[in-house]
Amino acid sequence: MTGPRFFNDIEGAPWTDVLRIKQEKLLAQLAYLAKHSVFYQRKLADSGVDPARIKRLEDLEPLPFTEKTELRASLEAAPPLGHHRAAPMNRVVQIQASSGTTGSPAYIGLTRRDQYVWQEMGARCLYAHGIRPGDVTMHAFSVSRGFVGGLPISQIVLHLGAVEVPIGADAGADRILRVTRDVRPRALLGTPFFAIHLAEQAPRLVDMDARDLGVRIVSVGGEPGGGIPTVREKIERLWDADCRELCGGTDLGCAYWAECETKTGMHETAQEFVYVELIDPETRAVLPWTEGTTGELVYTALDRECSPLVRFRTRDHAVVTGTGACVCGRTAPTIRVFGRTDDMLIVKGINVFPSAVRHIVSGFEPRTTGNLRIVADFPGHTTQRPLKIRVEYGPALAGHGDEIERLRQEVSQRLRGLLNFAPAVEMVPPDTFEKAGVQKVALIVRE
Repeated sequence: MTGPRFFNDIEGAPWTDVLRIKQEKLLAQLAYLAKHSVFYQRKLADSGVDPARIKRLEDLEPLPFTEKTELRASLEAAPPLGHHRAAPMNRVVQIQASSGTTGSPAYIGLTRRDQYVWQEMGARCLYAHGIRPGDVTMHAFSVSRGFVGGLPISQIVLHLGAVEVPIGADAGADRILRVTRDVRPRALLGTPFFAIHLAEQAPRLVDMDARDLGVRIVSVGGEPGGGIPTVREKIERLWDADCRELCGGTDLGCAYWAECETKTGMHETAQEFVYVELIDPETRAVLPWTEGTTGELVYTALDRECSPLVRFRTRDHAVVTGTGACVCGRTAPTIRVFGRTDDMLIVKGINVFPSAVRHIVSGFEPRTTGNLRIVADFPGHTTQRPLKIRVEYGPALAGHGDEIERLRQEVSQRLRGLLNFAPAVEMVPPDTFEKAGVQKVALIVRE
C-alpha cells in the first residue's frame, strides 16, 4: 500500500472523540426529523418520548425501534418514497431499490448530501481493502437492477479516485472475464460466490487461469461468505489475490463495514454518519460493545436528509471481534456478520443459521462443491424434525457410492457436533443447484 493510512483521518481518531461527534450529529438529526419527517413526528408522539429530552447517545434506548414492516407500509401509503421521506422531491436526485429478498423491493431516495455520505462511507471501505486512487476496478456486482451494488458502487469507486469498469454481473461471466483479460484490473468487486464462479470459468471462457488476469484485490460483500475462512482461502487461491469482506445495506448506505489487512473483522466506516447499537434480538436490550458479544445490529442515521431512520432493526446478527485501536491504526470496533435473525431456523430448540451450515460444508471441499440447500419443509422457522440439507458432492466422487456415503456421514457428524442440531443430510450430484450470479445465493428452499 502507498499513500495515507486512511481515506479520511477520522478513521484513526480516538473513539471517544468519534462518539462525541456522533452525539452532536444525533441531536442535529433529531431536530431535523422533528421538523421534516411526518413518519417520525407521528412515531415519536405515539411512543410518548419527547426527542427534545435526548441529550446523549445512551438516551436513544427508550425510543421505539423502526421495523422494516413499518417502512413497507409507509411506502405503500405514500409512494414512491413513503411518509418517512424527509426532503422535498425536488431535492431528491437518486432513487435506489433493495433486492427484495425479504419482501417487495423498498425504495430509498437520496439528496446530493445523501449521495456524498454513501460515497464517503463506501470509499473508506474500499481504501481499507487496499484499493487506491488510479487502480482499475472491475465492477462485478449487479449493475442494471437498481440495487445498491450497482450505481452506488460505481459512485463509490469514482469518489475514491479509482478507475471504474462497470460491466456488472448481469452481463454474465463470459463478458466480465473477457473485459478483465483485456483491461487487467487490479481489483474485482462482487459477491464471494460469484467471484469463485468467475475464477472457475476463466480457463474455459478466456483460456487463462484467473490468477493470471492481473487481479490482486478481491473485495466481496452482498452475502455471507467473505468472512468464512474456507471461502476466503478458495477465492485467494483461485485469483492469487487478497480477499477482504465489506458489508452495508440499502437502508443506511451501500457499504459501511470493511476489513483491513488483519482480516479479523470489519471496521465501521460510518464514524460521523451512523450510530450503531447491538441488541439482544429476543429481549431487545442494548448490549455492550465488548469482544465476543453477539447480537442484532441496530442503526440510527446521523446525517441523512431524504430517508432517515432511527433505531432501525436490520435483523443482521453479528459478533464483536475487536474493540480499541487496531494495528492498522483504525479505532472503530470490528464485527463479523454471520447471519440474519429472520433467516434463522430453530431445530428442536437450537438456533441454526444457514451461513454457519455453509461454513461447515465448505470445509469439506473438494469432496463437496461447497454448494448446498437447506430444505424447510415446514411452516415458519421452527421444526421438531431433523433438518433436511442437500449437499453437492465433488466431481471426483461421481460413481463412488461408498465414498459418497462416508462423506454424508462425516458432514452429518460435523454439523451435529459443531452446531448441536440434528441434520438429515442428502448428497446430490455436482451442478444440482444454480450457481452464483446476479442474485444472492438463497440457501433455504421451501417445499
